[in-house]
Amino acid sequence: MSKSFTVAEVAKHKTDEAGLYTIIDGGVYDVTGFVEEHPGGSKILKRMAGKDASKSFWKYHSAKVLEKYSERLKVGTVAESAKL
Repeated sequence: MSKSFTVAEVAKHKTDEAGLYTIIDGGVYDVTGFVEEHPGGSKILKRMAGKDASKSFWKYHSAKVLEKYSERLKVGTVAESAKL
């Protein structure tokens, strides 16, 4: 079972020390250990850490990329917020 994160919790994971988490289509991904492997370089992953990177991700990647790395990097999902 995957863990549920709030957007605020993900936002705390934006440094090497705290870990680098990003959101893609409601999934939470820990890219801390992937930074050096990323073909596009580490800069973009560090810039998107703690944020929803969905728009940027889909601009440069296909669904195959997410499928390939999802099992290894996905740590949970974003909790649904109560709608008032």
